[in-house]
Amino acid sequence: MAGLWAAIMAINIIAFSLMGVDKNRAKKHQYRIRERTLWLAALFGGAVGAAVGMYFFRHKTKHLQFKIGFPILAIIDVILIIKGVF
Repeated sequence: MAGLWAAIMAINIIAFSLMGVDKNRAKKHQYRIRERTLWLAALFGGAVGAAVGMYFFRHKTKHLQFKIGFPILAIIDVILIIKGVF
């Protein structure tokens, strides 16, 4: 069980970090992280981290698919965690 919690924490930290790295790269006009990569991190259990990162870094907040999609996935993740499915 501890390993599962560690994995959930890790993917959320990674998703949060990806949002920060992509925001930093956007500011510097550098090569960006693909949106597909951001979505995959969220879909594989990192939606809470991605959603928090989106608002913390103020990144992708104007994109409706992220603004709505990440919070919905985060709610689903939390429900699955509470139910013990994850």
